[in-house]
Amino acid sequence: MSYNSFAYYYDELTKNVDYKGRAEYICEILKKYNIKDGLLLDLACGTGSLSIEFSKSGFEVIGTDASYDMLSEAQNKAADTGENIMFLCQRMEETDLYGSVRAIVCALDSINHLTSYELVKKTFKNLKNFLDTDGIIVFDANTIYKHQCVLGNNIFIYDEKSVYCAWRNTLQDDNKTVNINLDFFVKNGENYSRCGENFNEVAYTDEELTNAIEEAGFKVLERYAESTFDLPDETTERVTYIVGRSDVYG
Repeated sequence: MSYNSFAYYYDELTKNVDYKGRAEYICEILKKYNIKDGLLLDLACGTGSLSIEFSKSGFEVIGTDASYDMLSEAQNKAADTGENIMFLCQRMEETDLYGSVRAIVCALDSINHLTSYELVKKTFKNLKNFLDTDGIIVFDANTIYKHQCVLGNNIFIYDEKSVYCAWRNTLQDDNKTVNINLDFFVKNGENYSRCGENFNEVAYTDEELTNAIEEAGFKVLERYAESTFDLPDETTERVTYIVGRSDVYG
């Protein structure tokens, strides 16, 4: 999954996302654990919009992503805003830093891009090597409900200034995996050029995520319905998890 084409249109297609508000929400969570500055890892940072907001909030930010094209966009945006952010091309499960960080953030259902439970477990086990003893992980994940009732077998059309996008989802037989097929049409004179992306997102149960977290030596400290401080329920589409080391927060 390289996001070669998606990277160039990602910001335009996700312009409805309130990155500033989302960063403020995550920073509020981190403050509850006395984390207000220091090194922060933005895991699967994409085009860097959240990385930039965290940097503006006073954190020293490292952004990692598996896509060179996404990181190229991120680097350009950071340069334009004057934020000094280190970007590294790394897969989530293969994170390799020079030292430890105060906080790790993985937002906008990036965890769902890990397409097997084994990769989820590997990711958390690896992240423990790079988190300060009293550090915190904040991540969110799409729920089974969202994949079955919101995303699955639906088509979304985006008619933007620079691109027309047909977004087609197909719920797979396991009732938790959504195959996502993106077709981009870009006007080229009187004609249109076409390109596309295809990838899967997998929803995991709360039990699966909790088990993976605990096997890695962490503990789930809190769970919230997306962008709130309310408990999730059976119709919550995305859950925010706050995770700390079990030997510290046990």
